[in-house]
Amino acid sequence: MFFKQYSNADGTLSYFYGCGSKGSAVAVDVVAGDERWFLDAAQKAAVRIDFVIDTHVHADHLSGGKKLAELAGGLYCLHESDVGKVHFPILGLKDGEVLESGNVLTKVLHTPGHTADSICLLVSDLRRSADPWFVLTGDTLFVGGVGRPDLGGAPEEMAGRIFDSIHNKLLTLPDDLEIFPGHAAGSVCGAGLSGKPSSTMGFEKRWDPYLSMTDRDAFIRELTANIPEQPAEMARIVAANLGAAA
Repeated sequence: MFFKQYSNADGTLSYFYGCGSKGSAVAVDVVAGDERWFLDAAQKAAVRIDFVIDTHVHADHLSGGKKLAELAGGLYCLHESDVGKVHFPILGLKDGEVLESGNVLTKVLHTPGHTADSICLLVSDLRRSADPWFVLTGDTLFVGGVGRPDLGGAPEEMAGRIFDSIHNKLLTLPDDLEIFPGHAAGSVCGAGLSGKPSSTMGFEKRWDPYLSMTDRDAFIRELTANIPEQPAEMARIVAANLGAAA
């Protein structure tokens, strides 16, 4: 298995991984303008990009996912709830679905809260073990924080959904599992984000203040009291990522 993390100046983190021996790769949360980096990386690794996944419809930056999928001949993927909302064809991913990329498996976890369509990706390398090796947590869980709950409106409701997603999906994962988030420090998609671009579930359970909260109402109060300013030009960015902008 190969794995690469690509960092942007605004704190956005993208990912490229897959099975070199079977020549199959996955690109996750590609930022517009970075498509060439992924194409070059695929060429160097002698792999095809079979799946291009956005962990949600982004509100802080333009996605390069659709364009990369077109250039690479892969499938552009979002959660199934986005089918009919976006103005172009996608592969709608279901909770619990597993994508195969040679010996690498990517299991979809629907984790709504930051947005209704948010997903995390649980990745295994069968050449090592069927057990998951790491999870890409998108904007649901960060190193030192969690996603903001206000981008879809109704912050209290969405904060509650983040709590449920964390407790029902992510906190059930092994402590030694590595986590790789969609953003690090510098992003407006969450408060209190660390500059470290990865962690483990066990470390975050001990030190992420939101993960130690077991009272749902207290979690909602705390998360909604610390919401950053909304991203600049958010409406235009979301419309463009949905394919609705001219």
